[in-house]
Amino acid sequence: MTYTSLNTKELLSINTLGGLKVTGYQPKSIKQELRDNLIVKIKNKENVFEGIWGYEDTVIPDIERAILSQHHINLLGLRGQAKTRIARLMVNLLDEYIPVVQGSELNDDPLNPLSRYAKDLIAELGDLTPISWMHRDDRYTEKLATPDVSVADLIGDADPIKAATLKLPYSDERVIHYGLIPRSHRCIFVINELPDLQARIQVALFNILQEGDIQIRGFKVRLPLEIQFVFTANPEDYTNRGSIVTPLKDRIDSQIVTHYPKTLGIGKKITLQEAKIKDEQIERIAINALMDDLIEQIAIEARSSEYVDAKSGVSARMTISAYENLFSAAERRALLNDENKTYIRVADLIGVIPAVCGKVELVYEGEVEGPVIVAQNLIGKAIRTQFLNFFPDPEKIKKLAKDKAGKNPYKPILDWFMDGNTMDILNDSADTDYAARLSSIDGLDELVEKIYPTFEGREKLFMMEFVLHGLAEFSIISKKTLEKGLTFKDLTDSLFDLDNFRFEDEEEDN
Repeated sequence: MTYTSLNTKELLSINTLGGLKVTGYQPKSIKQELRDNLIVKIKNKENVFEGIWGYEDTVIPDIERAILSQHHINLLGLRGQAKTRIARLMVNLLDEYIPVVQGSELNDDPLNPLSRYAKDLIAELGDLTPISWMHRDDRYTEKLATPDVSVADLIGDADPIKAATLKLPYSDERVIHYGLIPRSHRCIFVINELPDLQARIQVALFNILQEGDIQIRGFKVRLPLEIQFVFTANPEDYTNRGSIVTPLKDRIDSQIVTHYPKTLGIGKKITLQEAKIKDEQIERIAINALMDDLIEQIAIEARSSEYVDAKSGVSARMTISAYENLFSAAERRALLNDENKTYIRVADLIGVIPAVCGKVELVYEGEVEGPVIVAQNLIGKAIRTQFLNFFPDPEKIKKLAKDKAGKNPYKPILDWFMDGNTMDILNDSADTDYAARLSSIDGLDELVEKIYPTFEGREKLFMMEFVLHGLAEFSIISKKTLEKGLTFKDLTDSLFDLDNFRFEDEEEDN
């Protein structure tokens, strides 16, 4: 009988060192454990990093190579690129249970003890030494690097209270209080935002990474720890807040660069997977698939915007928060109107503005514009980009109309606005009012019906509203933000209104 041949129930029934020896158990380093289990999963075509999208051909192969090479890993990338998520999923590559000396604070292997406690206990009890079983979920430790982290926190220090309680001199090893790293023996240890760790604290990690041991306050203690280190770092940190000291960087075997989703489709998968939408919201609100694209397009526009700091990045958390706010905007509107069911509107994008404002770092020009204006600008660009995937390009039609080479499908709509009509879409208007307003615009219903003849009811109304927003983003009609919603009107009238407004202001100044 061998250790690996036992089922979980049989394994957990073993509670002494002698019983463990009978199984044929042999100690194994954590890196070897990760390597062996990864090999099995690769052979079985299993997905180790479930729920991680867009890294299948880039980041994940690099991580698997690093694990096969038994390397410590540094995940380098901008915020919101699933670095910590990946580190946490590495736990799935550990054995389900491992034996430890019962009561040991260093997770001592019964056949290869490190601590004074475990060695003394085994020397006293021999094969009767009690053991317990540690689940893989308990073999993960995570520490956020902050300027106040000390060597004592990570490595350990002499504990005067322990010395006094046990009546031991400071020269006795038993007065040591071990830090997080020794207590993570045989575990995965993650340090997030490594550059934020003070340089002198980073120096304390040299021996652990290179030799696998630690030194505490001059004690002659050699603990050959078995730890899989995973670090995360943001490239921005190298210049703005701190840096990884060169000798430490040299000791981290593999540095793997992460990235944002390379396609809109991958970004949507991440957002839909991570967004926490309540069941009652899903029952109350029907959403158009186009809105999924628009939410993701906002992030794409932000990552290339001249107002947003590219070095800081735009986290995937922005689209997740925006998607949740979108549902909440529609839900609030339905509750105000006592509607059991409603359909998402393009105007509900007003709800995502707080999510955008809170998730992007602006450059000087963006600060001058203001976060709300920048957020509205990004939403507008997203609508403009997606509009071309569903309706004819208004700019091309303009050119064709000048050359009299084609008919303008938007002309009936433009004529309606040129006759002096305006359209207000209020944030909290009832569905009946919303439908009546959109249906009153000449040519709008016919345009959508011609391009999408299968669309009916609320889906058709959604596309009708989308046409108005798209035409406004191409400066065919005017769109202005009201206190309680949006107003659409003829572009020429808007210019005249603006001139009158300025003229009135000048008179007041005079």
